[in-house]
Amino acid sequence: MWHAVPRTLVVVPTLGRRLDYLRESLGSIRAAGDARILLVAPAAFVADELIAEGLADAKSDERRPGLTAAINQGFAEAGDEIEYLAWLGDDDRLHPGALEDAVEALDRRPRASGAYGACDYIDGEGRQVWRNRSGWWAAPLLRLGPNLVPQPGSLFRRSAIEEVGPLREDLGWAMDFDLFIRLSKVGRLVYLPRTVADFRWHADSLTVRARRESVREASAVRVSHLPAWLRPVSAVWEAPVRWATLRAAGLVKGR
Repeated sequence: MWHAVPRTLVVVPTLGRRLDYLRESLGSIRAAGDARILLVAPAAFVADELIAEGLADAKSDERRPGLTAAINQGFAEAGDEIEYLAWLGDDDRLHPGALEDAVEALDRRPRASGAYGACDYIDGEGRQVWRNRSGWWAAPLLRLGPNLVPQPGSLFRRSAIEEVGPLREDLGWAMDFDLFIRLSKVGRLVYLPRTVADFRWHADSLTVRARRESVREASAVRVSHLPAWLRPVSAVWEAPVRWATLRAAGLVKGR
């Protein structure tokens, strides 16, 4: 059901350098459900045309540089009517109805902290190269195994975000992973049995460029959430988990 005032805010952090991808991303949000779309970008980026076309509702000048800072800024600017929060990369896409389905799932489960679904990996031209076939089991696996909960298409309950705190700005790549773990401690992460988003896997992608660094950082985040008595022996499983994660990335790159 669509509401006169959207209950969902989608923040799109952007530098405004890839307008073709950005337009595609914003259009996909409009088709995904009822949401307010907020661009967070450098002051030099003029978004008037995108707003006039109905692809975005507002633009906020970034106050601090960095992707995570932009997302936190956007979340902090959510109006009182906003119940659900999400962010989407300016080159990623949501699937039609994805936000609507996520809101419905969270409305039915008031104690859930967030929702996620499967995610397709696409190349620079939009061709599918891989599918992250997440399931309900991906959330319980977060603290001991690889992160198989896709960020694109995920939706968070605002009250849960406020309870666990903002994204960690000291992390370069694993801030979403850390957030998923923290949210899983205060409420269930609900799985949607459908593909909800496309993640664009290309050479300019932050995650793709620094894959080894992101895997190492994710490992450090995972260990930091372990009980203190388990951390000294975590190397037993962390080494194979890191290897498997890099191996999976290599298979995607090969396609």
